[in-house]
Amino acid sequence: MSIINEEEVRNKLSEIIDPISGENIIEQNMVSNLVIKGNNVSFSIEIDPVNKESMEKVRRQAESYVNSLTEVSSVTAVLTAHKSPTNNENSNSTEKDKLKSELLPDVKSIVAVASGKGGVGKSTTAVNLAVSLASTELKVGLLDADIYGPSMPRMLGIKDKPKPLPDKRISPIEVFGIKVMSIGLLIDEETPMIWRGPMVMGALEQMMRDVDWGRLDILIVDMPPGTGDAQLTMAQRVPLSGAVIVSTPQDIALLDARKGLNMFLKVNVPVLGIIENMSMFICPNCNHQTNIFGHGGARAEAEKLNCDFLGEVPLDLDIRVTSDLGRPIVIDQPTGDHAKTYKAMAKIVASKLKSESKTNIPKIIFDC
Repeated sequence: MSIINEEEVRNKLSEIIDPISGENIIEQNMVSNLVIKGNNVSFSIEIDPVNKESMEKVRRQAESYVNSLTEVSSVTAVLTAHKSPTNNENSNSTEKDKLKSELLPDVKSIVAVASGKGGVGKSTTAVNLAVSLASTELKVGLLDADIYGPSMPRMLGIKDKPKPLPDKRISPIEVFGIKVMSIGLLIDEETPMIWRGPMVMGALEQMMRDVDWGRLDILIVDMPPGTGDAQLTMAQRVPLSGAVIVSTPQDIALLDARKGLNMFLKVNVPVLGIIENMSMFICPNCNHQTNIFGHGGARAEAEKLNCDFLGEVPLDLDIRVTSDLGRPIVIDQPTGDHAKTYKAMAKIVASKLKSESKTNIPKIIFDC
């Protein structure tokens, strides 16, 4: 399979002329966040917000030009409002509020729970964090952004389908004190999703824009593993308040977790901390601790990356069984040690959201 050359992409983009300045968009340093993954290309075009309508033509042209390259199968370009030197804190807040109104107008904070690879217990973590946050009387939502492998219906024991509303939106399912939406609620559990990147991104936007989330203090987003189209969509098209990285202790998982963390840092999303899942195994018979995947790797990685370590969760049968039964451990055993661990981590996340500066969140302009 041919490899897409970044220089070829930039050469194609240099053929696009900015109608405002009369120079090409590469010379004007208008192209940012260029990501090439397999045969898929995505990038941002930085513009002045007042020129949004005229620059939409440039965005479509840029996608078309790059898509003409033989090796390219899909292209996604977004218009990004660049930060003007004259902008003050108030104007930045206004732009962020405008962005929120596009997709999630009544959500105060949006937190991505992510990992660099699959199989590290990210979805289990996201569910228990969401339920723990809701137990503190916060209004919490949970969005399952894993289009290819949605797990929330099973983990939360949801059998019902979302109901259509008169305004052509749908209502999320409410369970255990949280509002939930997943593509898994709209299709049969055994139906495979055979979609290309643009369809995935469109589905994610619909689950934000066309769902009546109402007023939420926090929306937890269970991200798919890796750093692909879904991650780029969430990182660039909504004002993420922060990201929580989940990893197991072993080196290979930490390597991938580091990639996920760096992706969020590149798009100016604050990393709220790292969680070490499957941190150790405690024998239920003799209480002996066995470090099946190692131990302490995520804590050491957090220190290395100057990132907060939120806590560690053991590899435990009860956590797995309660997830399979649709009753998260925080609900099934609310006073147990595992529930206390999740609640403590949720408390840290909630506290950090109150104090986290969001002045560097990228402001994305797009058409709904």
